[in-house]
Amino acid sequence: MSPSVVSASWLSGAVVTAGGEGGFPTPGVADFWWPVVPFQSDSAWALTRPALVLLISAAVLGWFYVSATRKLSVVPTKNQFLVEGSYNFVRNTIGRDIIGSKDFLQFVPLLLTLFTLILVNNVFGIVPFIQFPTMSRVGIPIVLTLIVYITYHTVAIRRKHGVLPYFKSLVPPGLPGWLKPILFVLEFLTYFVIRPLTLALRLFGNMLAGHLMLLVFVVGGEYLLLEGSNLFLQASGVLSFAFSILMTFFELLIEFLQAFIFTLLAALYIGDAVSEHH
Repeated sequence: MSPSVVSASWLSGAVVTAGGEGGFPTPGVADFWWPVVPFQSDSAWALTRPALVLLISAAVLGWFYVSATRKLSVVPTKNQFLVEGSYNFVRNTIGRDIIGSKDFLQFVPLLLTLFTLILVNNVFGIVPFIQFPTMSRVGIPIVLTLIVYITYHTVAIRRKHGVLPYFKSLVPPGLPGWLKPILFVLEFLTYFVIRPLTLALRLFGNMLAGHLMLLVFVVGGEYLLLEGSNLFLQASGVLSFAFSILMTFFELLIEFLQAFIFTLLAALYIGDAVSEHH
């Protein structure tokens, strides 16, 4: 059973029993914890459904790219056309145009991996029997952001030939002495705190909000249709279901945009690290 169905069942049951004898059941951690394989009965460590979906997506992507590129042809097959299209999109639109033609090629594998992995896991949020965007678990965007963070600063430190020159480059020359400490603090917070924080939370927040929005329309439609006391409420439930279908297509657009924006920002940060003026 998918996490959305579990959540929907719990929410609908909570609404039905809200005025009942037992009162409204307050949700707790257990209501949002879906261990597939718990490592220990009394431990929080477990193989959860989001982790399992993430592993499945990595296996599917690996299988797809290997099988599609095993026998390349001048006239591409559908799978080869899809692979070449996604590669050219990331290579040219994101990598070359943002990082620059001189340095972009070495970062294309990272950017392509980020884009395809995020996109597939986002789309899982509307795939039947899965219906859970794994990027709505904040730990996963944090790990992806950490990879970009380490790559970005490693490249910048190598370009500046050391840690100390890199920190010195955060403050442009020619500034008054009293202004340099202030600007250094601001730049340090930007590069080391604000950028990674917003990169992770943007992806997490959009996927979580979209998933909850669809869940509200589905659960609300179910409750109104099954528990509505008159025809108007039942018709509202049907309308809510219809609106959830419309919002699903809108959510698909958001899922693509979030994968694109995350990869684009990663390229921007790396391009800033390899640029001469940084």
